[in-house]
Amino acid sequence: MNSSPSGLGLPAKLVLGTLAVCALAALFWPSGGGTFKEPGGFLLDAHGRPAKLGPMLAPVSLVHFWASWCPPCIKETPDLQKLAQDFGDKKNFAIVMVAVQDREDKVRGLLGPGADMVLYDPKWEVANRYGTDKLPETYLVVRGTVVKKFVGQTDWSNPALRAQITSYLGAS
Repeated sequence: MNSSPSGLGLPAKLVLGTLAVCALAALFWPSGGGTFKEPGGFLLDAHGRPAKLGPMLAPVSLVHFWASWCPPCIKETPDLQKLAQDFGDKKNFAIVMVAVQDREDKVRGLLGPGADMVLYDPKWEVANRYGTDKLPETYLVVRGTVVKKFVGQTDWSNPALRAQITSYLGAS
C-alpha cells in the first residue's frame, strides 16, 4: 500500500482540503483585537434593515455595545450623550452605539430621537466577534484599529479620559 499523500483516495483528499479551508478561515476571522472597518456578523439599523458598522466610523470613534435592559448601561448613557454633545463639533469623531439583543421601541424610549443612529446586534454576533461578553463595553477605534477597550460602566466625563480621546483627535 502506498502511504504518500498522492495515494490518498478522494474522500481523504476532500477531508484534508476542508480542514485546510477551516484553518485558513480561523486564521483570518475577526477577533477581539481586530478592525471595525468591515465587521463580520449581522447588524440592523433602526428600521430593521441590514447595516454595516464601517461606514458609521470616523477616524476616531467609540463603538459602544450596550442594551436598554442593562442597568449599568442605562446609568452610563447620560455621560455618553454629554460626551457626544461636547465633541459634536469634531468632524473626525463619532460615537456608534450598538444595542445588543434589544428592541427598537425600548431603545427609543430611553434615547428618544437619538435612537435613529443606533445599530442593533440581535444575537450578539458582532459583539462576541470583537470580544464583548458583558455589557456595557466600549472600544476606542482609531483609523480602524482598536486602541483601547473599556469594560463596564465608564465615566465619560472624566477629564483624563476626555484628554486621551482628544489626543487621538489631534493625531487623526
